[in-house]
Amino acid sequence: MAAAILSAGLAGCINIAAPDKPIVIELNINIRQEVIYRLAEDAANTIDENADIF
Repeated sequence: MAAAILSAGLAGCINIAAPDKPIVIELNINIRQEVIYRLAEDAANTIDENADIF
C-alpha cells in the first residue's frame, strides 16, 4: 500500500500547451526529374512524328 502511494506521488502531471511560435513545416520537393522526363518523352515523340526532318 505504501508503495502505491509513493509511486502516485512521483508520477507527476502532464501539461499540454500551444507553442508561442507558429509551427513551420519546410517542404523541399524536387520536381526537376519529372520535368526532364516529360521533355525527353515529348522530344522522342516529336522525332518519331517527324522522322523525315531529322
